[in-house]
Amino acid sequence: MALHCKRKRISHELTTSQTANSQTTLSSFTNSNTFNLGNGLRERFVKGSILRISMKNFLTYDHSDVFPGPNLNMIVGANGTGKSSIVCAICLGLAGKTAILGRGDKVGLYVKRGCAKGSVEIELYRAGGNLVINREIHVENNQSVWMINSKHASQKAVEETVKELQIQVGNLCQFLPQEKVGEFAKMSKIELLEATEKSVGPPEMYEFHCKLKTFRTKERELENSCKEKANFLEKARQRNERNKLDVERYHTKRRHLDRIQMLEKKKPWVEYETARKELEEVKKQREEMKKTVKSLKEVQAPLLRKIQNVESQLMPIENGMKEKTAKIRETSQKCKQKQDQLDRKYKEIDDIKQALSLQQTEEADRKKRIANTRRLIQDLQRDLDSLSSHADVTPRIEAVNAELRTIQEEKAQLDGEGQDLQRDKDEAVGELRRLQNRKRSMEDMMNRKEEKLRNRFCDTYAALQWLKNHRDLFEGKVYEPMMLVINVRDPRNAKYIESHIPVNDLRAFVFEKQQDMEKFMAEVRDKQKLRVNSVIAPAESCANRPPSRPLDSLKRFGIVSYLRELFDAPEAVMSYLCYQYRINDVPVGTEKTKSMIEMVIRESQLRMIYTAEEKYTVKKSSYSSKIISSNSALRNSQFLSMTIDADERRKLEEQLNAAQKQVQVFDARIKVNHEQQVRLDRRDNELRAEKKRLSELKGKRRQLEQKISTKEDSVRQMEQSGIDLLKADEEAKVKICAVNDQKVAIVEDFVHAMKLRARLSMEKVYLALEAAGLTAEKISMESDYRERTAELRRAEQVFLELDHKKTSLLETCKNMMRRAREICNMNPGETVVPEILQTAFSELPNTLEDIDAMLSEEKARADCITGLSETVVEEYNRREQEIKTMEKELEEKTNTLTTYRQNISEAKERWLIPLKQLVEQINMKFSDFFRSMHCAGEVDLHSENPEEYDRYGIRIRVKFRSSTQLHELTPHHQSGGERSVSTMLYLMALQELNRCPFRVVDEINQGMDPVNERRVFDIVVKTACNGSTSQYFFITPKLLQNLSYADEMTILCVHNGPYMLPPHEWNEKAFIRRSKYRSIQ
Repeated sequence: MALHCKRKRISHELTTSQTANSQTTLSSFTNSNTFNLGNGLRERFVKGSILRISMKNFLTYDHSDVFPGPNLNMIVGANGTGKSSIVCAICLGLAGKTAILGRGDKVGLYVKRGCAKGSVEIELYRAGGNLVINREIHVENNQSVWMINSKHASQKAVEETVKELQIQVGNLCQFLPQEKVGEFAKMSKIELLEATEKSVGPPEMYEFHCKLKTFRTKERELENSCKEKANFLEKARQRNERNKLDVERYHTKRRHLDRIQMLEKKKPWVEYETARKELEEVKKQREEMKKTVKSLKEVQAPLLRKIQNVESQLMPIENGMKEKTAKIRETSQKCKQKQDQLDRKYKEIDDIKQALSLQQTEEADRKKRIANTRRLIQDLQRDLDSLSSHADVTPRIEAVNAELRTIQEEKAQLDGEGQDLQRDKDEAVGELRRLQNRKRSMEDMMNRKEEKLRNRFCDTYAALQWLKNHRDLFEGKVYEPMMLVINVRDPRNAKYIESHIPVNDLRAFVFEKQQDMEKFMAEVRDKQKLRVNSVIAPAESCANRPPSRPLDSLKRFGIVSYLRELFDAPEAVMSYLCYQYRINDVPVGTEKTKSMIEMVIRESQLRMIYTAEEKYTVKKSSYSSKIISSNSALRNSQFLSMTIDADERRKLEEQLNAAQKQVQVFDARIKVNHEQQVRLDRRDNELRAEKKRLSELKGKRRQLEQKISTKEDSVRQMEQSGIDLLKADEEAKVKICAVNDQKVAIVEDFVHAMKLRARLSMEKVYLALEAAGLTAEKISMESDYRERTAELRRAEQVFLELDHKKTSLLETCKNMMRRAREICNMNPGETVVPEILQTAFSELPNTLEDIDAMLSEEKARADCITGLSETVVEEYNRREQEIKTMEKELEEKTNTLTTYRQNISEAKERWLIPLKQLVEQINMKFSDFFRSMHCAGEVDLHSENPEEYDRYGIRIRVKFRSSTQLHELTPHHQSGGERSVSTMLYLMALQELNRCPFRVVDEINQGMDPVNERRVFDIVVKTACNGSTSQYFFITPKLLQNLSYADEMTILCVHNGPYMLPPHEWNEKAFIRRSKYRSIQ
């Protein structure tokens, strides 16, 4: 944007026609609301052509009017003078969206800086009267006020008016602004076809295409619907055919069920008759059984009296037996007690004999121990006598003790050192693990960055994985995509880096050698078909290139750093960025910088400045040295927000290496300490063994003397503790005689008790024999009585059963009669079967067995016919009706589908034939243009399936070298210049076919080499200056020398600067005269 101090000016772009012999004529137009044309010039304009563009407070302009010609308009001017501002005015003035321009997203950003509003007015040619569209833009609310021919209108009305004039500023085939040149090659074949149809096709062509896509969609829907209907209809027919057999089976089952019903009606009557006969038989049996019970009761009484008499005789005998049994039990208890006393006396005698034997054994052992101890004393005395020849070992023991104390001191010192070393090692290992954890955390951060790369650029990620596995194929160093190796020191600064470095470079691989890059691209792009970018670092490193101005001189403007200082990167990557994007010379400021931005731009003379939230680009006019600035808002970071501090990472690596070395040093020192401890332990063990040997030698004499004295004392004690065996034997005999006397008394009592028990047992036997005879007689009579009682009970039971059976059968007969009447629907009082039922019953069996057999057979036949009901017949009839309805619907849909196919065929013929002709015409022009440039190119209509109208597209294939094949135009295969040439020639191929009133192309020649630029310019002049073509705007900052021009061209030179002459002081003839004079000199 221009500075506030810029002097306000009003400038007019002049229309200049230049002839082939360099003679020029000048024509100027007055500044008025409408533009009047002569009849000759009017005929050259087509409907909708631009006659005048008026801008007020718009971007770089205070006020400027542009008057283009009817054919080719070359808008020429240095960078920053305002050429693209004219393109922006055309787009926004004709209701275009800001997104088309690829600049600011708010329309208020297009108003000149410092102004509250701006306006654009465009006058369009129309035979019935020119159309003037005015758009006034307000910065405050970012709104626009529209006027058509000085009358207020809505934006919708303006869009409709522009559409009627075939103007499509959103179509890249008609309107190609500078920021969208690269987008043309990115258009898909389908998008290019639609844009071409809208741009050069008849109005109905795109409509037919849309109708065909709609018809095709509906055709698919109808085909699917007809197919579903036909399938459903066929299934319904098959189901009904199957149901037809079910209906016949249903009727068969119905006949079986009727017969079952009649059998079930007859069965109760047969059951009743059977039960009635059985009841009569039961009554007869009951009377007979009643008589039998009475006779049995009369015989039972005499036998019962005999049994009671025997029981009275048996009672006193049983009582006597019980008394004898109690006395026998008491006597047996006394016998047992005496036997136990006798056993205890025997045991006392055994104990006395065992005690005597034990005393004899102890005395023998004592004498044996005394003899052994005396032999041991003799052996010890001999050992003591042998030790008297050895010298005194005390000095040697003292020397060993002194050396042991020295060794203990050294071991204590080594133990302390070892503990200190182990503690230091543990601390070092803990520090090493902490550093390793921090390193793993950083590696996890790199993995997350690679995951983000895979999600956004899957081809670049695939190429990265290939590179990791094949680094050995390259001679020089190959760096991963910049977004992975760039590490922003502060995540808040990532937005500056991403705003300054294009995404294509952020995902580019960096190479140090050209042959490595060619080898890499041949593999991943040509063989694997991956869409990747690569760059090569400068041969001479630029990573440490100093900035043009010291940072200290800019700090007063709020500048805190240059871009290079905000991040870390490998030297080759940093060198490329410094060389390509001059990051060492791009400052970053704060809100303070934004508040004084005009002063910063004026005094610092910087070309690019970043503030807290905006990016400012500063340009200087080559003609007037006037400074022009523009700004744009910064977007949030997408790729570089995850940061790893390079210094911290480097320090971490150094700390990690140092920690590992320190742990190794501690290990070595601990090992030496351990070896010293082992040596001292070995010497300590040797000395202790020597000391033990000497001590044993010294203490052995004293031990022997003590042992001899102890053994002698032991012998004396054993001699004094002897036992008198004769006395012990006499005492034992006395004790045994006393016990034998006690045994005699006990045996006498035992014999008396045994005799008493024998006498009582004999008396009990006599009583038992008498009781046994009476018991046998009683048992015999009781058995007879039980048999007769059982017979009586059986008779009574039979009588009761018959009585119950009689009652039950009587009730059953009544129930059966009632049930039979209910089943046959008879009145309660009726007992005779109706005649109609008797007739039916006569045809059926008369016995229950036959009825049950026939009933089971009929039920089995009916049960074999399962899964059927009355609904089967109803369903069959209903489906028959549905089949008829579906047949009618299918016929209607089939007719509709046939109609759609006829419509598609007609629409396809009306669309495809003209489209093929149109594409063929475009191909002829496009191929001719490429042949004239000694290259090859073709345009064809491409479709994988002729019936899929939404997949049709225009394919552009080109080749610029004779050694290669035709390749489809893509954003990745061709270079930027090749894409620009292809785009320009395709647009020129559309020029003569174009039905749009004008076309705009902004700085498309910037990427071309001079040869291709001259060829393209000749083609543009030849094509666009044809009298039958529409208006053409070609914007360029420069022109090659000695180009060929045509009389129909209009050259609009854009000048901008503080020293420009006002329009009324401009003299075109004087300017031409001075130019001729200079050329002669």
